Formats: sequence, structure tokens, C-alpha cells
Amino acid sequence: MENSISQTNNRLVSLDVFRGITIVGMILVNNPGSWEYVYRPLLHAKWHGWTPTDFIFPFFLFIVGVAMSFSFGKRIERGDNRKQLFLKVIRRTLIIFALGFLLNFYWHFDISSVRIPGVLQRIAVCYFFASIIMLTLSTRWQIVLSVLLLVLYWAALKLIPVPGYGTGNLDAQGNLCWYIDSLLLAGHTWKWAPASGFDPEGILSTIPAIVSVFFGVFTGNWLRSKKEPMEKAAGLFVAANIGLVLGVIIHEWLPINKNLWTSSYVIFMTGMALHFFAFCYWLIDIKSYKKWAFPFVVFGTNAIVAYFTLSLFGKTLVYWEVGPSDEVLKSIVYENIYASWAGDYFASLLYPLAMILIWFAFLFIMYRKKIFIKV
Repeated sequence: MENSISQTNNRLVSLDVFRGITIVGMILVNNPGSWEYVYRPLLHAKWHGWTPTDFIFPFFLFIVGVAMSFSFGKRIERGDNRKQLFLKVIRRTLIIFALGFLLNFYWHFDISSVRIPGVLQRIAVCYFFASIIMLTLSTRWQIVLSVLLLVLYWAALKLIPVPGYGTGNLDAQGNLCWYIDSLLLAGHTWKWAPASGFDPEGILSTIPAIVSVFFGVFTGNWLRSKKEPMEKAAGLFVAANIGLVLGVIIHEWLPINKNLWTSSYVIFMTGMALHFFAFCYWLIDIKSYKKWAFPFVVFGTNAIVAYFTLSLFGKTLVYWEVGPSDEVLKSIVYENIYASWAGDYFASLLYPLAMILIWFAFLFIMYRKKIFIKV
């Protein structure tokens, strides 16, 4: 397995591992056997605050940024044509956005009520704007712009009045993000959102999410520097602690909130991401303890394939009705294979764990055959 891990074309193995851990976490929290029985750490915070589940999406955006630093950095250094880079960015953005939209559109195929935002859609939009900024501005101006976006977003939430609710409202209904989403995405938002018309991957909250990507870019730049590996790892841990402390301090004025993707959430979750990634970097790329990480490398090197195919499969199980009673296939599988003998919460946890194992087998075959699907 260690030899297999080393065959990654000089990739940063710790980044693949961190990506794999994040994807596995995403599968785990998105696919419980029953939403009525989920351990609290595997649910998002209802509004303000956070749980371990709230780590996953910002971690993935952070990883996108780290990967961008390496991929764009190499291309820029060897003098690749900027026009061709822009075209590749547009192509990749459209493909990722289309995959996310297809997941929302799938099964019911009703364009009049299909949800427009989503996880892959936000990744696509953040990747697009972060790429354009990265290809046009120096690192110094990227830092300035990132800070400016967080400050302006904070000010917008606090100071721009929402009709009928006034200024500074951060409740699920009445905040500025809710107002813009309900106005511009009416009928096309997530139906299980904390408030009708609101979307956790909505329009305005995508702006600070772009900064989550840029914190990953700055991390990648640090790792690409000529400093010694241990100095790089130490720097990551120091930055991680600064992010955590600063996020908690800002929380007193602007609550940590995943749904609103508040500026405090961006900073705090970047601190968390830096801690996780720094540990992976130290353990894998510096200390060379790699054998334990092989399953996560398998997931991490085909992350989009893992997320998209399992999401498509999971949605099929949820909506496919079978038998005279039109019971959905997921309920039949869950009740007969898991809930029939395990306790409610344990059965609900076993269901996504089994999905992870099944998908690992599928992705392992792709890994062994060196099939890595990139978009």
C-alpha cells in the first residue's frame, strides 16, 4: 500500500488524504439510515454555532484553494498561455456547476421548482472567481481583497436594512442573505432550509465562501515556498491557532454560522482546516507514516466521482418506490438489513458506513487501474 501511495506523480499526498477524509465525512453526514435517528455531532448546527459536521464544506473549499496554488503556480511559472488557463477555468466551472444542477434536477426533472444552488454549484462559483482573481492579482492584493470581502460582508449583514426587518437581523428569516435569495431565487431554494426562501448555498453568502478558497491558496503558497518542511508545519499550526482564537473573538459580534457563512465562520473553520491539514502534512509528508492513509488516498484522488456517484445513487434509493405499498427502496433496505437488529441510532450510522465501504471498493478498482477522473 505504501508503494501505491507513493505513485501519485509528485502530488502532495497529505492533501489527497485530507481531501479523502473530507469526502468520507461528507458521505457519512449526508446519508444516514434515518434522519430521525442521527447522532448530534453528525448534524449541522441548527443556526448559530457549529458541530463537527460544519467542518466539512469549508474544509473542501480550503482544499480547492491549496490545490489551486499548486496547479496554477506550476503553470504560471512555466509560462502557460493565460488565455488558455482562463478557458480551462471556464470549462471546469461549467462542468462542476452542471453536475451539481443535475443532482438537484435528477428524478423529478421539474425545471419550475428545481433548486439552483448546491454544494457543487458553490464549489464551481468559488473556484471560478478565485481563479480569475488569482490569475490577475498579485498575492499581496489577493490578501487585501480577501480581508476586504470579509469586512464588507460583515458590514452588509449588520448595516444594510432588510424591508420589514430593519438592520442587523441575523435570524433565519429576515437576514440579508434570506432577503436576496427569496427575491432572486424564489421557488428555487432548498426546501429544507431553516427559513422558506433561504438557501445555505445562496447568492450573497457565496462571497465569503470565496475567501475560504483563498485561505487555502495562501496555505498552498506557504507550502510551495523554499522553507524547511518542519518550519512549514510549524507555520501551519501557528496560523491555525490564530484563526481559531480570532474566529471565537469575532463570534461575540458576528456569530459563527454555517448557513450564513459569516466572516467569523470563515476564519474559525480555516483554523480548524489548518490544524487537520497540518497534522496530515506532518504525519505523512514529514514523518512518512503513510500506510494508515491509503483508504483516504483512494477517496481523495477521485473525490468528485465519489461525491457525485454516491449522491446520485442515494437519491435514487430515496425516491424509487417498489412493491404494492409504494415503499421507497431506501426504507426497505434500511429496515430489513440494519434496523431489524440494530438500535435506532446505531442502525442509522451503520447505513452510511456500509455505503462508504462499498464505494471504497469501487474507487479502489479505479485507483488500481490508474483511472483518475478530473473535470
